[in-house]
Amino acid sequence: MRRRIGILSAGGDCPGINAVIRAATKAALRKGFEVYGFLGGYGGLVEKAYRVLDEAAISGLLHRGGTVLGSNNRYNPMRYPVTIDGQTVFKDCTKEAMETIEELGIEGIIAIGGDGTLAVTKDMAAYGLKAVTVPKTIDNDLHDTDQTFGFDTAVQTATEALDKLHTTAESHHRVMVLEVMGRSAGWIALMSGVAGGADVILIPEIPWNIDAVARKILDRKKNGKPFSIVVVAEGTPDPEGKLVIRKRIEESHEPIRLGGIGQLVGDLIEERTGIETRVTVLGHIQRGGSPTPFDRVLATRLGVEAAERATRGEWGVMVCLRKGEIEAIPFDQITPGTKHVPPDHHLVLAAKACGISFGDE
Repeated sequence: MRRRIGILSAGGDCPGINAVIRAATKAALRKGFEVYGFLGGYGGLVEKAYRVLDEAAISGLLHRGGTVLGSNNRYNPMRYPVTIDGQTVFKDCTKEAMETIEELGIEGIIAIGGDGTLAVTKDMAAYGLKAVTVPKTIDNDLHDTDQTFGFDTAVQTATEALDKLHTTAESHHRVMVLEVMGRSAGWIALMSGVAGGADVILIPEIPWNIDAVARKILDRKKNGKPFSIVVVAEGTPDPEGKLVIRKRIEESHEPIRLGGIGQLVGDLIEERTGIETRVTVLGHIQRGGSPTPFDRVLATRLGVEAAERATRGEWGVMVCLRKGEIEAIPFDQITPGTKHVPPDHHLVLAAKACGISFGDE
């Protein structure tokens, strides 16, 4: 029997996942391995849901968004949702997941995902799971890697939206507010705001006040520019430092659903300046579509490195981008927590030097 490895994608979808799957599978097949793709993240391990990945299965994946294996950010084998008498309860299904690996003769898996997936994979390693992880998120908020694939595509999508908002803002002499994703990190807002010529950028890492924002907008009007572009990250607190939450789902692994800060900012701007203000929430458009060339190349490099490590039996590592090179970090050396934008980041300083306001002065 040929040697086998598995691959799965978990967490939110992201441009470039298919490119990782394609590259990892190609590299493993060339080493003489069979590759099993598990469907729906870790749920595929528990439910024994998989497909064999061969050259035909991965053909045409490089430019496709999403993931052909499906993804799920709720399926943790150690706390797996099952329905009993019509009620959803959580059960430890680690045994079932490990039995799938053993029955299929799989040596280990390549797990593509964000911080939640990385945490589950590290915990599963204690039960004997052998894995290599590939960091994935459009938010670019993971430590130990210079950039995650999907981020460049999300920034391009947000920048294109700003280009379009710019024309209507200028035509109607309005303020246009664009709310972008990023959770508690402001990387997408910062990068797209600078690239899209925003006048104000509001991010979670820099406290802001409406007086500073209104002053910037009114100064522009006095100088013959009666329109302004404002970019705000979804996790930016209000001027009092409180998170703006769209809703809570207590039974979810992520009970807080962000959303609404854009509208709050828009209302405050209109109230303080008297200028008609419109708000656009870009939402999940940022997570979809074809990956940029940069993301396709990064995803390919990460997929190949993950396969190389897996086929050599070098488990328990996360592949990552560092100073232009693809490296691997042992699980026990991965930095926990969220990678935030430093308030003195070089791009923040460059933006301020260009006159962009962050609402703090």
